[in-house]
Amino acid sequence: MVSTANWKGLNPVPKPRDPNRRVHQKGLPQPSRSTNGQSTKPATAQRGKRRTDAADPDAITLTTVHRTIIAADIEGFGRHSRNNTNQVRIRHGMYRAMQQAFEAVGIPWHSCRREDRGDGVLVLASAEVSKALFVDDLPIVLVDELTRHNKSHPPAERIRLKLALHAGEVNYDQHGVTGSSITHTFRLVDADVLKSALTESSAVLAIISSAWFFEEVVRHSEGSCSRSYRQAEVANKETTARAWIRLVRSPRRV
Repeated sequence: MVSTANWKGLNPVPKPRDPNRRVHQKGLPQPSRSTNGQSTKPATAQRGKRRTDAADPDAITLTTVHRTIIAADIEGFGRHSRNNTNQVRIRHGMYRAMQQAFEAVGIPWHSCRREDRGDGVLVLASAEVSKALFVDDLPIVLVDELTRHNKSHPPAERIRLKLALHAGEVNYDQHGVTGSSITHTFRLVDADVLKSALTESSAVLAIISSAWFFEEVVRHSEGSCSRSYRQAEVANKETTARAWIRLVRSPRRV
């Protein structure tokens, strides 16, 4: 005969079921409970979901203004005959010549936005500055300043400058400036047709005007020497456009 103690060990009496206890199948995610006792979704359910209340990093509000655009580029800046010291002196000479020429003709240099390009500079002038100043007086005064620099420096440090003129809408952001008008200006100053024109001449300054700038500014100004410009076709990367080129020599060769 089996004792009561042994019998209970073989066939335990089941405990009463807790009506508040929830039973889940093995292997399924278990809900978590918040501090107020309410069931919440599994943490994995939130993975990969974009927060709708967070600021959109791709949201952009353009800050756009109209500017006169000048791109300057030094001819043959990186040629092998020029060492680092030569290049620094050339850069100083370019900046000195441009600043003095701008100020002399009434273009406030220090109020212009400037971005260095290593072998040149991008200059943005306010819309309040008369565009005629860039084609009437600036070319001759700038050539005078470049000639003064060249007279006091050896051949490896002499400057011949390419200058592109355009105007249009410019976008500002925390990194600098951009816009199709700026891209177009650099396509002009880098055009092969401008390089060839300067290389094949004795000029100190080669100016290339966009078609818009020529039609709206150059040809309407009596002091611009508009007849000294010749029409050219520019094909540079994705840009195919008409432009106008003027070569300006130093006074002693006029």
